[in-house]
Amino acid sequence: MKNKVRELREKMGLTQGELGQSVHVSRQAIIALEQGKYDPSVWLAYDLSVFFGTEITELFDFEGSERK
Repeated sequence: MKNKVRELREKMGLTQGELGQSVHVSRQAIIALEQGKYDPSVWLAYDLSVFFGTEITELFDFEGSERK
């Protein structure tokens, strides 16, 4: 699923590890998420949207993604 996680993380000057710690997932999970290889759980999507101060639908591109 396409998302703006990398863009927003870089704007905040955070490493993947720092973002992972902030939302309680591994650096590897953030890497996979940014590369579109991992679709987050609803709770992770929520935590990321709260962390970045944005709506889930602004952070993730549901329309451009295959429904699983």
